[in-house]
Amino acid sequence: MVALVTGGASGIGAAAARRLAAAGEHVVIADRAPAEELAAELGGTALVADVTDPAAVAALVARAEEIGPLRTVLLNAGITAGQSGVEDIDLAGYRAIMGVNLDHVIFGTAAAVPALRRAGGGRIVATASLAGIVAMPGDALYTATKHAVVGYVRSAAPTLAAEGIRINAVCPGFADTPLIAGARTQFGDFPLLTAEDVADAIDTILDRGEPGECWFVQPGREPAPYGFRGVPGPKGAGAPPAVDWQSGH
Repeated sequence: MVALVTGGASGIGAAAARRLAAAGEHVVIADRAPAEELAAELGGTALVADVTDPAAVAALVARAEEIGPLRTVLLNAGITAGQSGVEDIDLAGYRAIMGVNLDHVIFGTAAAVPALRRAGGGRIVATASLAGIVAMPGDALYTATKHAVVGYVRSAAPTLAAEGIRINAVCPGFADTPLIAGARTQFGDFPLLTAEDVADAIDTILDRGEPGECWFVQPGREPAPYGFRGVPGPKGAGAPPAVDWQSGH
């Protein structure tokens, strides 16, 4: 079986790719920079692609399917905005974060579904963020993209579940990955997740997640589906239990 991981050259993507390879999947690692060394380590395939381009994303899926049946897709590529998003918006930066964080999840899902259908079903996990389920003041654009990913996953889940395709989101808090490298010193003693922590959660989601669930990941807490209080879960997919990421209730 084949797994496709976008943003797989480092951080969460690389950690998840190692898990998938250890589970016996041929991992196709897609990133904007070559990941040949990691692919060689895992016996996988490295591809360079612009995940904001729907044709490029479709080509990734086609290449993965040439290798074998595609059963797992991790849509993990992501960037930060570098601007507040509430005034004097830098249009190029806005388009960039929307393209990577949101468009690529939608393009990736649309491209992957026919391949997963041909394989008899499969699993999609989109990397969202804790900022996809709670507000993150100071980075409104990043928060907007991750809220959109969560909404997309929850909305797409019932349709896909009927075809044996499960879609979920993983929503980690701050993780010590290249995404925050430029601001790492600002965190001080603030507890950070590791890429392995998030890969553990992805493993669990792939193993026993229910359609449309969005799992939060926080230091010192067991990953769990976020409970959207007073809001029904994806119809036909089973509503997640009401778990509050802050109180644990």
